[in-house]
Amino acid sequence: MTKIAITDDHPLLLEGLKNILSKEDYLEVVGGYADAASMMSGLQQHPAEILLLDINLPDANSMELLEQLLLLFPEMPIIMLSVHNEYAVINGVMQEGASGYIQKNASAEEIIAGIEQVLEGKKFLCAQSRKVIEQKDLDGLKRVPKLTRREKEILAEAATGLTTIQIAEKLFISPHTVESHRKNVIEKFKASNLSSAIKLAIEYGLIRHHN
Repeated sequence: MTKIAITDDHPLLLEGLKNILSKEDYLEVVGGYADAASMMSGLQQHPAEILLLDINLPDANSMELLEQLLLLFPEMPIIMLSVHNEYAVINGVMQEGASGYIQKNASAEEIIAGIEQVLEGKKFLCAQSRKVIEQKDLDGLKRVPKLTRREKEILAEAATGLTTIQIAEKLFISPHTVESHRKNVIEKFKASNLSSAIKLAIEYGLIRHHN
C-alpha cells in the first residue's frame, strides 16, 4: 500500500478526494489536512509517500511551503492542486520541485493517472495545464533557465531595487560574488541586462513581483 496525504482547506474537496483515493486498493490515505500547520505536524507523525497539496492555503505561501516540504521530506513527491491555470504559476511550482500539477476540476480518472505517473518517478501535468505550457513553447519563448538557489536569491533582491553592495551586505557575501552571480543570470536568460532578466524571471514564476 502507498501512503498518501491530502492538504486542502475546502472540506468538500478534501472529503471528495479522500473518497476517490480510498477506492484504489494500492492507496492508503494517512492524513487529510486543512492547513499547513496541521499538515506539517501530521506528516511527522504519519509519514506519507506522496502528497496532494492545495496551492492556496490560508496559513502559508505555497512556494515557501513547497521548498520547506522538499527539504524535510526529500523522498516524498508532491502534486499541487490548483484553480490557477496560468503559465507563471504552473511553471513556478514545477521549477521549484513539485512532481505534478492538477486542476481542481480534473476528473477522478485524471487525478489517479497523475498519482500513478508520479509514483513511477515521472512528472505530471493535467491536460488543461499541459496545454498552457505547450502553447507558451509554441509562442516562441525561450526555455526557462535553471537557476541555482543563490542566483534566485540575488535576482529577487535585485528586483526590489537593492544595489550590488546592499545585496552583498544582506546575504553576507562579497560584492564580487554578487556581480558574478548577476552575470551568470544574465547569460542564462540570454538577456541584454539584469532588468530584462528580472522581467523574464517574474514572467516565468521564478521570483515574485514586487510593487
